[in-house]
Amino acid sequence: MKKKILIVDDSEADLVHLENIVNDAQYQVVKARSGEEALSKAKAEKPNMILLDIIMGEMDGFSTCREMHNDPAIADIPVVFVSSKNQKVDHIWAAKQGAKALVSKPYERDDILEQLQSYA
Repeated sequence: MKKKILIVDDSEADLVHLENIVNDAQYQVVKARSGEEALSKAKAEKPNMILLDIIMGEMDGFSTCREMHNDPAIADIPVVFVSSKNQKVDHIWAAKQGAKALVSKPYERDDILEQLQSYA
């Protein structure tokens, strides 16, 4: 059975770009466009891994990640941030929220594949 990856981004272009990379790597894709949608999809779909944007509307990626880690039903799902945020403090804060890594935009296809191989 294919491993399932939840991709969360409020930018349609970024969502499609990540979806293409993940699909090409033979993973099943589930998409969400907000933190709230990501939480409900994570519970319903039980993905093997979540690729999560940080800068989103009402609920940012940091808050979303924190909520996931506080929910025993989905706390074990590895989260990797994919974001334009790339300061040292962003990487530290990402780790404090429970994320496995932070991949900075713009990223290379291999950056995403490496995360999939490590955590999915």
